Amino acid sequence: MSTRISREEVLDVCAGLPATADVRPFGPETSVFKVVGKVFALTNLDDEPCTVTLKAAPPHAEALVRDHDWIIPGYHMNKRHWITVTLGPQTDGELVTDLIVNSYDLVVAGLPRAKRP
Repeated sequence: MSTRISREEVLDVCAGLPATADVRPFGPETSVFKVVGKVFALTNLDDEPCTVTLKAAPPHAEALVRDHDWIIPGYHMNKRHWITVTLGPQTDGELVTDLIVNSYDLVVAGLPRAKRP
């Protein structure tokens, strides 16, 4: 059985990762989480249902889109490297939490070693 996850829980997971910043370059309604200046998560704070866009390795992203109807290629992002997750009754909250951490880890791995948190 999957556990649900709320917008607030998504924001808490993102904010709880080391060296993150919640910035609003697109206005107050869009939360963009960055680690050392690089984006790892985006979510619209007003939309229903809530969605969160996350970085994913291309083979992983393809499998997620194929296997879960609540995950699509990244909205307004590179479709090979980003996914968009829609939060709802069918959404697996534990998987979403793992995907947020995975997105963060992918971005951190791409940072110069000296800048990694």
